[in-house]
Amino acid sequence: MSFSHLTRVLRERNYAIFAAGFLCSGMGLQMLTTVVLWDLWLETHDALVLGFAGLARAVPVIALALVAGHAADRHSRQRILAITQFGFVGIALAFALASYLAAPVWIWYVLLMASGCVRSFNGPSRNSLLPLLVKPDNFENAVTWNSGIFQASAVCGPIIAGLLLGFGVPSWAVLLVSAGLILVLALLVGRLRPREESRATGAMTLKSMLAGMGHIWKERTILATLTLDLFGVLLGGATALLPIFADEILGGGPELLGWLKAAPYLGAFVMAVWLAARPRMRRAGPTLLLCVAAFGVAIVAFGLSSWIWLSLVMLFISGAVDNVSVIIRHTLVQARTPNHLRGRVSAVNSLFIECSNELGAFESGLVARLFTPVISVVSGGLGTIAVVGAVAWCFPEIRRLRHLISEEPEPPTG
Repeated sequence: MSFSHLTRVLRERNYAIFAAGFLCSGMGLQMLTTVVLWDLWLETHDALVLGFAGLARAVPVIALALVAGHAADRHSRQRILAITQFGFVGIALAFALASYLAAPVWIWYVLLMASGCVRSFNGPSRNSLLPLLVKPDNFENAVTWNSGIFQASAVCGPIIAGLLLGFGVPSWAVLLVSAGLILVLALLVGRLRPREESRATGAMTLKSMLAGMGHIWKERTILATLTLDLFGVLLGGATALLPIFADEILGGGPELLGWLKAAPYLGAFVMAVWLAARPRMRRAGPTLLLCVAAFGVAIVAFGLSSWIWLSLVMLFISGAVDNVSVIIRHTLVQARTPNHLRGRVSAVNSLFIECSNELGAFESGLVARLFTPVISVVSGGLGTIAVVGAVAWCFPEIRRLRHLISEEPEPPTG
């Protein structure tokens, strides 16, 4: 493990600026999500309400993904990123006002849908901008650091929000703090100096918007990783039900919710730091399959646990192994996609992520409402393990995948 290897991308001016803003913005957005989920649970004590919160965020991203990807390929990704960051600031301020006025639940859903609209353009522009901010040799290291920074923000944001709520700070005040943190990236984006590379040309047509999907269909390794993430996390996600586990199953309050939300991200951060200090992966495909299966096992154990420390450990492990798949997926998507298609391919990637995370939240809430939260989480974890077997069978390319940056997976041996 080499310290110089670990920090080499941080010595690039562009990435250092981006990383600082990304950390602050990520913390702010995580604080916002924690407060919204906790307030919705306290207001309704209904698992399905938490599920609908995920659905409200997912629908706009699904509807706008292709348009957002085309926009990121045709227009300035830097400008789109700045505009959407200011959009997030406005939404956080609107949530603060809604909380201060004790607005009805439907207002919260409207604001969640608005945040989904902003996210649909923010993700593709940010992800496709990253390769233009760093040297090509440092790109895999940058992806790993990006993942680690996201995980660090997702650890600190919920814990800070939970502690502030536990100390009696009103929700609207916590939301104002989150708005200020999100603003940091909006202000720093203008200081970035990305490389100039070719952009997509031509009118926005159905064919041009579907070009990203066409590229993914041809790149079977990317398709396999996205499929694995879509169905694995859709079934195995337990995030939407954490307020119920914190309140009713484990007997805690908002502070415990903060730690439960932070635990998987803490595991992911530790994994990201370890991976950043190591050379490139040599057996990426088998490692991916093993880690997603381990994620499913950890989720099953979390669902069955009634001990706080065991629950925290299982969430920590789930985040650590899940982050391996995140790094593999993001590296493949950007490294094996030409620049003029990166926005559209990133949009499809965001579409898969939203379907897995937010629709997974709706699925978890629905099953919990029909049965119990424990059955929802345990059955989802078992489903994730089954998905790993199905993907390994249907996509032999992923079993043979070795290096992430190479053009093609190595041929089978023996």
